[in-house]
Amino acid sequence: MRVALFVTCLVDLMRPRIGFAAIELLEAAGCEVEVPTTQTCCGQPAWNSGDRAAAATLAKKLIVEFESCGYVVAPSGSCADHIRNEYPVILADDPEWHGRAVALASRVYELTDFLTNVVQIESLPGKFAGSITYHDSCTGLRSMGIKVQPRALLGKLPGVELREMTGAEECCGFGGTFSVKFGEISAAIAERKCTNACATQADAIVGGDLGCLLNIEGKLRRMGDETTKVMHIAEVLTAKE
Repeated sequence: MRVALFVTCLVDLMRPRIGFAAIELLEAAGCEVEVPTTQTCCGQPAWNSGDRAAAATLAKKLIVEFESCGYVVAPSGSCADHIRNEYPVILADDPEWHGRAVALASRVYELTDFLTNVVQIESLPGKFAGSITYHDSCTGLRSMGIKVQPRALLGKLPGVELREMTGAEECCGFGGTFSVKFGEISAAIAERKCTNACATQADAIVGGDLGCLLNIEGKLRRMGDETTKVMHIAEVLTAKE
């Protein structure tokens, strides 16, 4: 099965090892993985900021780069949602590009959803041992239905103990440009998320969107916690410790 990885700009710039972990997982599932080298941003920040022209330009660029691939997988529910659900809206006034956007959308998946429901991976390369609490990212949960999938994958690692936090489905305060426009509100929401996560006394806070994880980890460290790990689920599923 031929799969293209959309790395996401945050992963590329801030934590590339998530991209490599995603490749390892896809290959463990028997996929032939390619990573288009000209890929950049999916255009979500432009779209959320009201710059429709820039969002359309980036959408067309990505479609050209990925439409020949069998499946497109992203280690981010937010980016996968933007490509799958927003591209047809952004390009609705252009019949040719709208059709291409719709065709691509049907083959776009978030990583854990693809591993669970498409390739149905059974054996994972990770050997993580410890307790975990899982944060459900807003867009992945509400727009992509990502809830059971990451927990099912974590359940395949015998060394993992899942400790659910209060408010696991509540926002972490990131929200992309929201955290920039409404910094004080974002910080308060992040503090509540971190408090709930720390109450579980889990070794690691885990999620599926790096934006959320960066926001959580930043607040956690400012609160004085230097020991709790903050990890993307792909890192956990491929951990060698």
